[in-house]
Amino acid sequence: MEKHKVKTVYICQNCGKECPKWEGRCPGCQEWNCLVESTVAVTKHAAGKPVDAGSPLHELAKVQKDTYARMAFPIEELNRVLGGGLVGGSVVLISGDPGIGKSTLLLQVSDAVAAKGGMVVYISGEESSQQLKMRAERLNINGSGLFIYPETNMENVMARLESAEPKLVIVDSIQTVYMEDINGAPGSINQIRECTLRLLRWAKKSGVAVFISGHVTKDGSIAGPKALEHIVDVVLYLEGEPFNSYRILRSAKNRFGSTNEVGVFEMSGAGLMEVPNPSQFFLESYMNGTIGAAVVPTLEGSRPLLVEIQALTSPSAYGPPRRICNGVDFNRLLMISAVLTRRAGVGLYNQDVIVNVTGGIKISEPAADLGIALAIASSFKDTRSIPGTAAVGEIGLSGELRSVTQIERRISEAARLGFTRCIIPGISKAFHSIDGIEIIKADNVAAALRLGLEKTVKKKEQEFE
Repeated sequence: MEKHKVKTVYICQNCGKECPKWEGRCPGCQEWNCLVESTVAVTKHAAGKPVDAGSPLHELAKVQKDTYARMAFPIEELNRVLGGGLVGGSVVLISGDPGIGKSTLLLQVSDAVAAKGGMVVYISGEESSQQLKMRAERLNINGSGLFIYPETNMENVMARLESAEPKLVIVDSIQTVYMEDINGAPGSINQIRECTLRLLRWAKKSGVAVFISGHVTKDGSIAGPKALEHIVDVVLYLEGEPFNSYRILRSAKNRFGSTNEVGVFEMSGAGLMEVPNPSQFFLESYMNGTIGAAVVPTLEGSRPLLVEIQALTSPSAYGPPRRICNGVDFNRLLMISAVLTRRAGVGLYNQDVIVNVTGGIKISEPAADLGIALAIASSFKDTRSIPGTAAVGEIGLSGELRSVTQIERRISEAARLGFTRCIIPGISKAFHSIDGIEIIKADNVAAALRLGLEKTVKKKEQEFE
């Protein structure tokens, strides 16, 4: 017979790390006062008792993948982020700030599946059926084929799912469900982890995809992120500014596709609407030829996007100069500032440098280096960039410009949005000319600054020589 033994551990409510004794600071995520005492049941099998082998062996060459074919939604932006659609039997975690639109997006997804004849079970732990009905009416959702189950007990949820044959399951949210045999209140690390594992096992066995909604902590991360991210198949973040109607859906983990894709939506009275032209969204407030601003054709996965990079330099009044950035890598900003100082004659040694990417997007590729440098130099020289200019290129430590991938697609996107000039690295491979835009090649960052900034004052011209 099985023997049960209970032991006491301390679990971090931020990262899920277990410690044998209480500590003031978590050794995993370095957060203070986040360890909570929990009891864990340890089961030991009696000697000689046979152990169940579980699932049978499957030879990979004979495995059929038709059971887990992708389910495409009429929401193309969501399909893009998922890698082409939702894979059957997968568990997708979607998170975001309260009120950002998670439940709205999940309700729209449910309606899209139900409209094609598939049964959808919506496990609602936060709202009643009447409350969901009110939201559905606002979104013009009929609700046929969409079944609401307002329940928080995981045992009851699993029993209901076993008796039904849904095409899609929504759990909103994972912090509200609980298991009676697990120690801890709903929302604790123990409950979140065990409930997610239970849903994962059911999804893999049944081949039904599951969407899980998750709350975020005060610093913007999923509550218990390390305890969930390695369990689920896909992790999505729905982001947006509090006073902006636009939302960005990005993937932090995807076992079935790229994590570089982003989807752009606009929150309206009818729900989240797709933005067919994201580049225009990111540049909607851009003023041509603004001092301290530059436009960069960047790539997010397979999609070319034009984003505006703003920079501001100011003499450091107290202490050493600071470097502040939003949307770009901090270490990359330090490198670009050093190269501008040593290789391009832009003396930033006593200047505070602030860089921001508008629209809330984050740029991780080095192709934006030249745009960042152009914006910083524009602010420092108090000279605007030449109207209609876009810039793309990676900067090396000696100030040289290095080529970037898929440069022709980037330039085509800039030309489509009305830009007439594009500064690129001089060593870029030859490609077909693009109508409506002038290709300007530069070998180093100093030459790119001379070609990209207006020369209104002679003194400013000489500083680039």
